[in-house]
Amino acid sequence: MPRPSFAAPTSRPIPILATMLTGLLAACAGTPQPAEPATFAVEVPKITHPDGETPQWWYRSGAARAAANGAMAGRAKNVIVFLGDGMSLTTVAAARIHDAQRQGRPGEEHLLAWEHFPHTAFAKTYNTDSQTPDSAGTMTAIATGVKSHMGAIGVSAGRRDDCAGSRGRALLSSLRLAGDAGMATGIVTTTRLTHATPASTYAHVPERNWESDGDLPDAARAEGCRDIAAQLLDFAPGKAPTVLLGGGRGQFLPASARDPEHEDKVGLRQDGRHLVDEWLQRTPGGAFAWNSAQLQAAADAPAVLGLFEFDHMRFEHDRPADIAGEPDLEAMTRFAIGRLSRDPDGYVLLVEAGRIDHAHHEGNAFRALEDTAALSRAVQAAMDLTSDEDTLIVVTADHSHTLGFVGYPRRGNPILGKVRGPATEDDDPEAHARDLLGLPYTTLVYANGPGYAGASARQPAGPKRHLHAPGSVEPAHGRPDLRDVDTTHPDYMQESLVPLKSESHGGDDVGIWARGPGSDAFRGTLEQHVIHHVIIQATPRLRARLCAAGTCDGNGVPVELPDAQTF
Repeated sequence: MPRPSFAAPTSRPIPILATMLTGLLAACAGTPQPAEPATFAVEVPKITHPDGETPQWWYRSGAARAAANGAMAGRAKNVIVFLGDGMSLTTVAAARIHDAQRQGRPGEEHLLAWEHFPHTAFAKTYNTDSQTPDSAGTMTAIATGVKSHMGAIGVSAGRRDDCAGSRGRALLSSLRLAGDAGMATGIVTTTRLTHATPASTYAHVPERNWESDGDLPDAARAEGCRDIAAQLLDFAPGKAPTVLLGGGRGQFLPASARDPEHEDKVGLRQDGRHLVDEWLQRTPGGAFAWNSAQLQAAADAPAVLGLFEFDHMRFEHDRPADIAGEPDLEAMTRFAIGRLSRDPDGYVLLVEAGRIDHAHHEGNAFRALEDTAALSRAVQAAMDLTSDEDTLIVVTADHSHTLGFVGYPRRGNPILGKVRGPATEDDDPEAHARDLLGLPYTTLVYANGPGYAGASARQPAGPKRHLHAPGSVEPAHGRPDLRDVDTTHPDYMQESLVPLKSESHGGDDVGIWARGPGSDAFRGTLEQHVIHHVIIQATPRLRARLCAAGTCDGNGVPVELPDAQTF
């Protein structure tokens, strides 16, 4: 039989098809296409890493990447940055499942609020002196557009103990820039207001631990350095944040003042200053609140300082036990947006879920996931209260943690439970998976931390319960038997491989999720300090203020490191 021919026929269908294609292309050409974002090339000198990484280079390189990604096309009136401290991608994945399972669903199909955002990217989080970073250096990068050393608060890279040198290296944060540009500003956090993340938006010290004057070394005090809490009062009239909500009353009260909530506590300040009273004197009509009822009563005040705990605010799981009443992150976010949105010139707001990080350090995934879910509710509130036509919302993390999501748990398995599913193809999918010792194990584990199974002076060998912060431990003799242990209990601490008093950060990339004007510039893998430059370039009022200071190139891109002392 003759072989069939697969050659194209030579009759009329070819010109007919060509005519149809031509018409279709013409029709498509006539359809309005979305405009490509305006991009600008910024020349960045080539350097040798890390020796050539000056503050000026970091700033220009960040501006270049943001401009190349089209951030200059943004027209944001308002900016909200949500920071999940320590919110690794593993934390996000586990939290979405946990959030849904608390509602009676399998969980894998669920999305947290920011996971609906249209634009995403990764951020490289290293500090100038460390592969695995801390919250101070990372937030300084996000807030100022310049990467810095571990422990740095609003200053460029140097030594943590070098007070004198740091005084000439102050960096301008987006929050201080916004206040100088006539925009309203605010800070919301579940940590102390003087902690690393919020502090990086307003203070300038080389050492994050200088939160109160009693924390300052004599040498630093002699060289003119001031504590972080005191610097919160440095804003010029009309440029200070109008909303300040968080914890940390101790850093603002003198040792002669008793805490209003805890009778057994007095202020930490050794200089006799009562910074709450000083803030009230400097803020006509301002209101101070230390509980939920007082915050609600301050809704019409022109400015509000809320300090809801002597130290950090409570974990979301523990917050209902506060008799005085602490507002949750969603309530504080709603309050802040409601107050700031009254300003006709727009606002810049930082919202930090800071205790995700602390729960991880304590080796307790339950509290970390609960606080991540609380952040999701706060982000949803912001989405409900704002428009993506004029408000840029960015959700990100400062760094990662060592939380692992492991094994082969079956679909819908409790995320905090023991792995139930096959370890091999021959295993029963309904039974608990076993390790080579014949013992079950959990889906979530930590690479290091206080969940190590060895005995300590505080708890015996075996599974640990929150809170456990051992000074030393004995070697573990095999893994703990979890068969009769409720690993879903809020106080269960996931096993850790390496015994540490406090679980460590991780050095892997974190996520960036964004919506609103300029959000499409968040794509690809970015150096963390680029986040700042996208925000600045996408917000005309911020950009214009820098151009007025002479820091912009011919295209209006802010490329020169601004002098923080002139703002």
